[in-house]
Amino acid sequence: MQGENHKAVVDQLKRPLQDLRISVTDRCNFRCVYCMPSEIFGPDYPFLKEKMLLNNQEIVQVAKSFSQLGVNKIRITGGEPLMRKDLTQLVGALSKIEGITDIAMTTNGSLLRSKAKELKMSGLNRVTVSLDSLNDETFGQINGRGFKVQTVLKGIEAAKEAGLEVKVNMLVKRGVNEDEVIPMARYFQGSGHVLRFIEFMDVGNTNGWKMDDVVTRKQILNLLQQEFSLKPIDANYFGEVATRYVNEDTGDEIGIISSISGPFCSSCTRARLSADGKIYTCLFATKGTDLRGPMRNGATEADILKIIEQTWENRVDQYSALRTKETVAARSKEKIEMSYIGG
Repeated sequence: MQGENHKAVVDQLKRPLQDLRISVTDRCNFRCVYCMPSEIFGPDYPFLKEKMLLNNQEIVQVAKSFSQLGVNKIRITGGEPLMRKDLTQLVGALSKIEGITDIAMTTNGSLLRSKAKELKMSGLNRVTVSLDSLNDETFGQINGRGFKVQTVLKGIEAAKEAGLEVKVNMLVKRGVNEDEVIPMARYFQGSGHVLRFIEFMDVGNTNGWKMDDVVTRKQILNLLQQEFSLKPIDANYFGEVATRYVNEDTGDEIGIISSISGPFCSSCTRARLSADGKIYTCLFATKGTDLRGPMRNGATEADILKIIEQTWENRVDQYSALRTKETVAARSKEKIEMSYIGG
């Protein structure tokens, strides 16, 4: 652990704890078919009430404990994190935590244009923007609310102008948008933004995942190599999720995140904090460890630190590496939705 009387912790598979992903809301203004389909997340869906959410002070308390256990990077997620009204204040508070060297955010980009500058000034370093199509009709169908591509592109431009590092994520689903892999790579060529393609994952229970819908890393790479000369490059750090390539003609970086065809469980260093205060040690988890209850019932900082430490030390998760038809079926009724704990 970092800090007083602590050392870095590792789990049962000797994986260190380095990254914390904090979901700040379970709400989103999109209804993406692979995450929060509108037929499930409709007008009457029981989203978390405000009193059930961790407040900024509680989130910062948890983040401080994680920093003492070796975490130096925080990613803010949702839902759509920009729907949280006090997000700027939270970023500012997180940026002051000793040992935290990088704060990033994952967003759909629709609200980013008006928020990018103040987020940068508050201490945000990077944003990852989800953009699954450059075609308005396709994009509107995917996001379920008819949002236009230009709304997101303007958010990306605002982030760049504010001085934020930008990555763009495109989830690729067969029969939906695999024909846009090359157009997307063309569009962001020379932009300075890292473009990453993501295999369609079996997260949660509501996205209708089938293996037949997955466009694998190899297939995505084959598509790209029809037009671009790509060379593999090394990971930036232990635990990086994307396989990285560089366009030899332009120097642009492209990544592919392949949880299905190339699981990276053996190097996973990420813990997740849900909006209502539970720790999850895997994106495909079936249950979490509650921190909100103990904090609101008088637990000390040392108590919270111990809960987190023990949770990580007992961790054995490697769902993607062990994924079979049987394990997918066994967990189909139990997995936590991605909108609840972030991507």
